[in-house]
Amino acid sequence: MKAKFLPCGDCGITVNFGSGINEQTNKKVTAFTAAAESAGIDGVIEYIPAFCSATVIYDPLKTTQKELIKQLKKALKHTDSGSAFKPMLYKIPVCYDEEFSPDIESIEKITGLSRDEIIDIHTSRDYPIYMLGFLPGFAYLGDMDERIAAPRLETPRVKIPRGSVGIGGNQTGIYPSDSPGGWRLIGKTPVRVYDSRKENPILYRAGDYIRFVKITKEEYHKLEEECESGNYTAECEEVRRGN
Repeated sequence: MKAKFLPCGDCGITVNFGSGINEQTNKKVTAFTAAAESAGIDGVIEYIPAFCSATVIYDPLKTTQKELIKQLKKALKHTDSGSAFKPMLYKIPVCYDEEFSPDIESIEKITGLSRDEIIDIHTSRDYPIYMLGFLPGFAYLGDMDERIAAPRLETPRVKIPRGSVGIGGNQTGIYPSDSPGGWRLIGKTPVRVYDSRKENPILYRAGDYIRFVKITKEEYHKLEEECESGNYTAECEEVRRGN
């Protein structure tokens, strides 16, 4: 499908790349966003990448819709160069101890899998970040194994602690701050994926990847001290092209 440029109010344009939520379409969104950002197009205020599209917010006093679409189409031609965006893989330590996994027993009943099997499956792959939303730093991850999919809670919790790792339907993710939520909690990370103390408060970007790494309760508390003091640096590496 060719990209479609659609008006979004009087100061936005949505560039749509399809309707299916999948990694191939999302990579087009990520590549386009990176190329457009690198182009430094005049009048653009913000790029907002999503599952299948990117919305461009602009200042109508500095550019017109017609001119902006023209510049965005130019950027679109450079998305195949492979140089604009270099995805990173972030390794996020997670403790799946009973203290941090109040809903894993319910997932055992739903899936017919044991606790160890659920954890092994959850930590067995690298999850692409399709988009950020809901809360600052909340990553919508793709490609979770359907074997551990489980419906959201019938009654959401009023408060879920920062760092909780949950499953909701066929998705998994990390709560970046204390908030209400209805996902089933299976673990917790001490890593602050959103840290307002830092110049760049969100750890990752749309288009990066996350790998969950199982740790013990003792390791969790040790890392928690490092994270609270601001001395912890998340382990990451560049994703090789073609992976």
